[in-house]
Amino acid sequence: MADGKADAILDAALRLFDERTYAGCAMPLIADAAGVAAGTIYRYFPSKEALANALYRQWKARYVECLFADDDPGEPPRQRVERVWRALFDFAGAHPAAFSFLETHQHAPYLDAESRALSARLDTRAVAFVTSVQETGAVRDAPAAELISLFLGAFTGLVKARTAGYVSFDDALRTRSADAIWQLLTPARPDAPTGSAAATWRTAASPNPTTTSPPSAATAATPPTPRGPRRCGPSPKSSSA
Repeated sequence: MADGKADAILDAALRLFDERTYAGCAMPLIADAAGVAAGTIYRYFPSKEALANALYRQWKARYVECLFADDDPGEPPRQRVERVWRALFDFAGAHPAAFSFLETHQHAPYLDAESRALSARLDTRAVAFVTSVQETGAVRDAPAAELISLFLGAFTGLVKARTAGYVSFDDALRTRSADAIWQLLTPARPDAPTGSAAATWRTAASPNPTTTSPPSAATAATPPTPRGPRRCGPSPKSSSA
C-alpha cells in the first residue's frame, strides 16, 4: 500500500508470531506494534486469519525463490545441492523470524485455499529439483518428500542450535554441514558396513585418519559460482490492498 501501513502490519505480525506464536497474538496487539489504531488494522486485514495468510503467501514465495533462483541444471549435482543448502543459510540469516514462521509453526488451522494452492505449487518446485538430481544417480533413490524433510529438518536443527547459542553460522559450519548433508543424501556404498563398525571402517579407509579421502571428480565439492546478489535480502513489501 502507498501509505505503508499494510507493510508495517505485516512486519509487526511476523515479529509477534515469532515471539508469541500465532495463537498467542491478538489483532489489537499487532496493531499496537505496527503503530496503527486497533480499528485501522481491520481496514487492511479483516481477521487474524486473513493477516496470517497474507504473511504466509508473501514469505513462502520469497523463500522458495531464494532457494532455487540460482539453480543451474547443467551444474554437477553436488554443486546444485550445496547451492540450495547455502541459500538456506542466506535466507535464515537475513530473515530469521520469517524462517521460523515458515518452518517451525503449524499453519494448517488457518491456511485458506489460496495459500494452500500456492504452497502446493511451490512444493512442486522443490520436488522437481530433487527428482532432477536423483536422475543423475548421485542422490539416493527415495521419495522426494522424504529427502526434502531430511534436508530441511537438518537445517532447522542447526537454526535451533544457533538460537540456543550452541553454534554460530560461520563459514566453517557452512562447509562442514554442506559436506554432511551431501553424505546424507548420497547412496550408501555397497561395501560400507553399518552400525558400530562404520566409524572404524571410515577411519581405516582414509589414507590419513585426520582427513577424508579426496572426492571423485564427479562429486568434488566446487564452491558455488558467484551469481550476483541472492534474492534473500531486504524484506518484501506488500503490493496488495
